[in-house]
Amino acid sequence: MRYIIIGAGAIGATIGARLAGAGHEVVLVARGAHYAAMKADGLRFQAADGEYVHRLPVVEGPDALGALRPDDVLVLAVKTQDCEAALHTWGAAPVAGGGTAAERLPVLCAQNGVESQRMALRRFRRVYGVAVWLPATFVEPGVVSAPGAPLTGILHLGRHPHGVDDIVRRIAADLEAARFAAPVIADVARLQYAKLLGNLANAINALSWPVAGEAARRLYVQVRSEGESVLRAAGIPYASAQELQETHGDKVRWAGGGAGSSWQSLTRGTGTIEADYLNGEIVLLGRLHGVATPLNELLQRPATTFARERRPAGSLPEAELLRLAGEAMAASRDRDVRFGQDNHAAR
Repeated sequence: MRYIIIGAGAIGATIGARLAGAGHEVVLVARGAHYAAMKADGLRFQAADGEYVHRLPVVEGPDALGALRPDDVLVLAVKTQDCEAALHTWGAAPVAGGGTAAERLPVLCAQNGVESQRMALRRFRRVYGVAVWLPATFVEPGVVSAPGAPLTGILHLGRHPHGVDDIVRRIAADLEAARFAAPVIADVARLQYAKLLGNLANAINALSWPVAGEAARRLYVQVRSEGESVLRAAGIPYASAQELQETHGDKVRWAGGGAGSSWQSLTRGTGTIEADYLNGEIVLLGRLHGVATPLNELLQRPATTFARERRPAGSLPEAELLRLAGEAMAASRDRDVRFGQDNHAAR
């Protein structure tokens, strides 16, 4: 199988580099300065076991490839906010022998959040979810760092909305041979929702990195608690922290922490950020199921503003973020009191 990595950023380029290193045919899809750098000098991949330069085919879209092959695998690794455009473009690409990519090819959705698979299923017949645990950084065009060891990352795979098949098993075998753990499970969404809860901290880190102190840690606990309450109200199962620890163990270790993918988006000045599909997913579910989510609403707003206005990552002082969080909680309590009073008066 040939792997076409749509979005060769931190996650996509790491998957592509490891698959190429294991002998698989890989095409990278990128744009702008990153495309130009990889086209000219290759992908510089910095890993725990050394630095590699992969001179792989790099394209900006499907037209550069002509008709796609029947055994191509599309790995969708753009940020969720860019998925709709990518799915529209690649879904219509012709496949040798007839039909389109949307009709004939599998697409793996390798993003944070849970929305991209629903987007993909509107067009593609064969959609697969990937729960991604993969420490990787992309802030310089042409350069991606992935310091995980002994394995580079853990990629749980399954068909969306449920199930497994021979295709996903073959893909998992390729990934396992390329320094990933790639468990195949029928209910991969449980792992993705668990990952979503962890990713609710991405906006905190993007706005105020480095975050330090007990107050900031308590803020994340409250933000995550909102998410857990919403998932329970919606009847959505998610893997527990204990299950994740048992599954992951010491398979992926790396020195130091990291500020996450949202921080990287602000650092690169992309103009967009994934908060609408992380904190915003919790806000959406909260509104659908009658659960207040003031802290996730708070984080979603400034994160998207910072991205749109291209403000520097980490430029919101932690004390200011905590002050805003306190105000948001107080306003939410006031709304609850007024709602209760209005209900009493109506009766």
